[in-house]
Amino acid sequence: MNKRVTPEFITSLEPNEIFVFGSNLKGMHGGGAAYVAYRKFGAIMGQGVGLQGQSYAIPTMQGGVETIRPYVDEFIQFAKLHTELTFLVTRIGCGIAGFTDEEISPLFKAAHGVENIVLPPNW
Repeated sequence: MNKRVTPEFITSLEPNEIFVFGSNLKGMHGGGAAYVAYRKFGAIMGQGVGLQGQSYAIPTMQGGVETIRPYVDEFIQFAKLHTELTFLVTRIGCGIAGFTDEEISPLFKAAHGVENIVLPPNW
């Protein structure tokens, strides 16, 4: 059985699904997936980290890849504690932030064994 993967474009969510997107620390959700999270899934302008509505922000704009790792680790722990929710991870950091899949996907290695985290293809 193949593990579920996050679709390229998410336009709707089931009640138990959470849209996981790349943010900036100031929570200015003006573009990319952050804007989608703000317009459609309850992201709060001014909140750059964590659960908000049916979305979860992981900051990706504050420096190099290693500055993202603590937020990814925090997210994975959060998901493990909230098994009633399914987290659809977008290609965080691979749009406006300018990172590649090869740079970001290793940060999610620990998420592979977490049943309620859905990752993009090839992550």
